Amino acid sequence: MERILIIGCSGQIGSELTLALRKVYGNEHVFATDIKQPATDITESGPFQILNVLDYDALLNFVQKNNITQVYNLAAILSGNAEKNPLGSWDINMKALMNTLEVARLTNAKRLFWPSSIAVFGPTTPRNNTPQLCVMEPNTVYGISKLAGERWGEYYFNKYGVDFRSVRYPGLISYKTEAGGGTTDYAVEIYYEAIRNKSYKCFLKEDSALPMMFMEDAINATIKLMQVDSENLSLRSSYNVGGMSFTPKQVAEAIKKYIPEFTITYEPDFRQAIADSWPASIDDSVARNDWGLNDKYNIDSMTKVMLKEIAKKLQ
Repeated sequence: MERILIIGCSGQIGSELTLALRKVYGNEHVFATDIKQPATDITESGPFQILNVLDYDALLNFVQKNNITQVYNLAAILSGNAEKNPLGSWDINMKALMNTLEVARLTNAKRLFWPSSIAVFGPTTPRNNTPQLCVMEPNTVYGISKLAGERWGEYYFNKYGVDFRSVRYPGLISYKTEAGGGTTDYAVEIYYEAIRNKSYKCFLKEDSALPMMFMEDAINATIKLMQVDSENLSLRSSYNVGGMSFTPKQVAEAIKKYIPEFTITYEPDFRQAIADSWPASIDDSVARNDWGLNDKYNIDSMTKVMLKEIAKKLQ
């Protein structure tokens, strides 16, 4: 039986991935950790412990003591926040990865999931239908750290046999957790503000197309990748995951179908330059061929769920 460690269970991905994995593997086999207390649905459904991934000795001890076989390292400073503190964010993002790679090398926790991002691409990358293999010259701290992480993951696979697996997440959209400092976070904020105030001031231009993915699809893709047989994987860096692509204006139009009085204004800030350096759409055919990536949601079906669940939550 797998024994799974989640690092960063309080975050946007971790808060939902932890519960999904517990449904698959059993509550007692999925160990949730973070540097802060998570929601009660995590602490009450299975084991939780405060753990700082930057503390290498504590991480190694935890993995050995609990006979961990798989690690999901979700700890990171996201794109918008990373630009405010470049050196500190680089240190956190890279040290968190290197600690988990080393622990995987030295223990039975050989299978390691680490999320990359569309931030690995840059202004010289083809923007439309961005291929799996292409020019990658990121110009943000977050993107540079993710590209470096992909290379380290592949190195540890080739050199030490660490079963490193990764996807390049697009913007992730969830009603369960609010925005956390990313460039694509407008696509979460806009739904909350639509319910709260019937209006939203967007920090990107109306025609800024970016790849996005509803969290349920992202969680299913992550678990599917981690369950597939190793010999099916042709990549050991990170797989493109495309989801859907849309603009702030298109989201606003989808919301107006349910909230006709909703209004949106546009005041681009420093995150506009980040968005402009990222792809508008992604070619994820390699992931679809290798391990059967598929998506359930489009912008309309996602909007219906987001508005319904946020309204319920805010009550």
